Order: sequence, then structure tokens, then C-alpha cells
Amino acid sequence: MHPESQPPRPVFYVSDGTGITAATIGHSLLTQFSGFRFVTDRIPFVDTPEKAHEAVAEIVRAGANCGSRPIVVNSCVDPELNRILSESGALMLDVFAPFIKPLERELDAPRQSRVGQAHGMVDFDTYHRRINAMNYALTHDDGMALDYGDADLILVAVSRAGKTPTCVYLALHYGIRAANYPLTEEDLESDRLPPRLRAHRDKLFGLTIDPLRLHQIRQERRPNSCYAEMETCRREVAAAETLLRMERIPILSTTHTSIEEIASRILEELGINREMF
Repeated sequence: MHPESQPPRPVFYVSDGTGITAATIGHSLLTQFSGFRFVTDRIPFVDTPEKAHEAVAEIVRAGANCGSRPIVVNSCVDPELNRILSESGALMLDVFAPFIKPLERELDAPRQSRVGQAHGMVDFDTYHRRINAMNYALTHDDGMALDYGDADLILVAVSRAGKTPTCVYLALHYGIRAANYPLTEEDLESDRLPPRLRAHRDKLFGLTIDPLRLHQIRQERRPNSCYAEMETCRREVAAAETLLRMERIPILSTTHTSIEEIASRILEELGINREMF
């Protein structure tokens, strides 16, 4: 049977914490299998046997409704919780399993399976840096604040090309102070960077997007407006790409690129070395 003709496969990201690690790894794994349909869900904070049994019931129910075996990407560390989860009959993918035994051998010490231990490793300095970066991203969203002296980077693009979610992701996961500047009609009529950006050229990174996809996004936001017209989207994208290339600003298309890859490519291009939280 062709993958696209099969029923969607339920996928659960299960964790004793937020589930972000399981979801990130799971998403990366699923993208390796094109043509399949997946229905994903995250079940965080499964840190007691009672919650594990509740998760099992939800997983079994989803499998029965979809008529296919669920897949569980699991980052729980307690062996007892993992044993309970395995009762679901799902394909269990333990994100830690491939690495624990080699590490135990290398360090000559057994693992200490304490629930939530990994999430307690973040110190207060890291936490405050992430919160401050998030506040920075929000106050410097869409050109609301133009004092870019403290910015680690500035994303430049036409409206709805993916600037805001990328800035928020960079703030939450890397503690990066990311501002974004929307290129206006006035900006696009010039063949030079807007004056307020010229002093920060080394912090600039351009985003672009397929005009058809931009049209679809804008149509959802402002249906049947001039802003959302296909011709407007084509004209703005073409003008923005021409401007950025003339100014030798690096550009990346967000059309078919995950936000994780966008963030990684931006940091690599600008030479920002920041460990992910």
C-alpha cells in the first residue's frame, strides 16, 4: 500500500518534563519519511505512574481511532514509567536509550534515573537571559523599537515572511536578542538599505518567501485586500530580494524550511556561537 493511501499514523511525544526535547527529535525523525501522514500530540509532565497510565489510555485510544499502531517518542527517564508506557503496544522510541549504555561504560558509572533532573540543570542566569531576550524580541517586533545597539541580530524581510516566529524561537532556545525590521513600500522603492539599518549591517540577515505562500498567509490575515493580492506579493518579494542582494545581505527562504533550520543557518552565517538551552 502506498504511504499516502494509508491512514494517518498517531505520534506522541511523551516526557516527564515539557516534551520539547522529544518533540524536536521526533519531528526531525519524521521528516526523514516523506509521503506518510502523521498526527502528532505532546503529552508533557508524565512524572507519576498515574499519569503514565493516563497517557497509555490516550495512546491506545488514538491507535484504535486511527486504525494504526501509534509511535511514541519518549524522553522519560524513570524505568518504571517507561515500562508502563510500553503497555500501550506502541512503537517506543526512547531518545536516551542509544546513549546511556555507552556513557555508562565511558564514565564507569551507572545512570541516576531521577525524574526532572535534566530540567533542573538550567541556572538562573540562563533563565533570565532567555526571558530578557524574549522581552527584547517582543519590544523590537516589526520595527516597533528601532534602538538596535543591543541587538545580537536583526531580521529583515517583507511583512509575514516569518520574522516574528524566528525571533521568538531564537530568544527562547538560544537567549538571542533578535529584532526584526519589516521592509515597507517606501523602503522597497530604494536601492539602498533604510538609513536606520546601515549602521548595523553586520547584524542583518534577510528572509524571503515564495510569493504564492506569502499570498496564502496574507489572505488569511487580511482577506481580499491589496496587501494580500498575488501581484503585491510578487512585487514585494522581488524588490526585497533585489535590495538585499545588492547590499550583500545573506538571505534564506522560509517557504520549505523548518524554524529550527532557519535559526541554525542564521546563527552560522552571522558567526553567533550560542549553546541551545
